[in-house]
Amino acid sequence: MKILFLCTANIQRSRTAEDHFRENYPEHSYKSAGLSEKYCKQHGTTVCTTELLDWADMVFAMGTMHLQRIEEYAGKYYLDKVENLTIEDVYQYMQPDLVKTLDTHEKLQFLK
Repeated sequence: MKILFLCTANIQRSRTAEDHFRENYPEHSYKSAGLSEKYCKQHGTTVCTTELLDWADMVFAMGTMHLQRIEEYAGKYYLDKVENLTIEDVYQYMQPDLVKTLDTHEKLQFLK
């Protein structure tokens, strides 16, 4: 299965999810991106595109704002394959509390 993780800038949450799951559960393919073109350009990270959304079988957004941005930029077409993880933007990259939150999140248990 092809999994796409999305957050605002692809620095902390979505990148942690991609790297953690790729390393620990390699039976799936993972990518991550940010939904703010401004912040992604500023930090040299990957910005979400319709090509990435097309690639993914499932998309996990970190918050409601991210679902709204997907709909704003790409319409409702992709929303059927997007799940909201509701993970606040309070973590650093690979912070143990973030990894634990991802590992125990009910919507991500199927990856294991």
